[in-house]
Amino acid sequence: MITGEVDAEFRVQDHGKRIHLLILCPNFEIARQIVDRISKYGDINSDGRPKLRVTPPEFTEIVMEIDQWNEVIPAHIWTPWFSLFGSRSGFDSMEECFQDQTERIHAIETGLSSDPMMNWRLSALDKYTLVSNSDSHSPWPYRLGREANVLELKEVSYREVVGAFRKKDPKRFLMTIETDPAYGKYHYTGHRNCNVVLSPEEARRCGNTCPACRKKLTVGVLDRVAELADRPEGYKPAGVIPYVSLIPLQEIISSALGLRDVFGKAVWEEYSKLIKKFPDEFHVLLEASRGEISSVSSARIADAILRVRERKTRVAPGYDGVYGRLILFEDETRPVGKVAEFNEEREIEEKGEDSIKKQKEKIPAQRNLSDYF
Repeated sequence: MITGEVDAEFRVQDHGKRIHLLILCPNFEIARQIVDRISKYGDINSDGRPKLRVTPPEFTEIVMEIDQWNEVIPAHIWTPWFSLFGSRSGFDSMEECFQDQTERIHAIETGLSSDPMMNWRLSALDKYTLVSNSDSHSPWPYRLGREANVLELKEVSYREVVGAFRKKDPKRFLMTIETDPAYGKYHYTGHRNCNVVLSPEEARRCGNTCPACRKKLTVGVLDRVAELADRPEGYKPAGVIPYVSLIPLQEIISSALGLRDVFGKAVWEEYSKLIKKFPDEFHVLLEASRGEISSVSSARIADAILRVRERKTRVAPGYDGVYGRLILFEDETRPVGKVAEFNEEREIEEKGEDSIKKQKEKIPAQRNLSDYF
């Protein structure tokens, strides 16, 4: 299976749109044909996710006409920037975006800031298969596999995988593994520069304006879903693919150790112990017992993994490019937290390509509406 992602850039009634699209194709020959066809829309060698001057329906038609087994999937469909339903650059429906090519779209990607339960609130999405991928074009290898699709196939082949997606087949497509959506860096509405994070209700009270600087807030995924939803929270349609919600293993270890980053030596030492003992991360997160984990690592880390598995933790929601923060114990006094990651998408939108510089900074104390009123 050959996969890739493109950034489709176009204008609709003088409004700039940028939407990320995934491509799946069965072999290198077909991949070369896709490359040949889309090269005239942009420099495909400029980036791992090339920018193309093409609309989503144009792109979908090009890819699907090359081979009927190619697949186009809208990526991380709710993030504010670069997505199908994004509050800053998206549309309000599939038909608005894909027009006469809508019927060729079979699956949509939940993204880090949403999970299936949130997507089930829109009846218009019932016919689409919800897939979950790690979206791992990142300098950090621990981002790989933090979200995944779980399939059981008679034959491990491209057509079996894509067929399971297209038919939404519960016998082949068993479940998705999702990161807790609150951990995603666009879950809540907020303003990173002022360290303001607001629930949807608080954001509406503010008119989606930052109470600190009066600038426009970045509307979070939870708020955007509520805006388009035609069903109440917690609604579950019939025949959906189930899912489990987790936190990546490195995040759990760093929080259990009271560390502020996930790529320090102490975290990787504990991580390596577990990976050497067990088949993979998901076995540790979903199957290994408390005793098995503590015999390799520590009782505290074992307890933390089990608490996440049993949904006994909570996550302080992410917002405006800042990842959420795992809270293992409500009475936790040690400094647990994250390093705020450079938000490339927002910098591109606000300042342009030339301003991009990778950086890391500690998250300052977040503020909410009660700090102002």
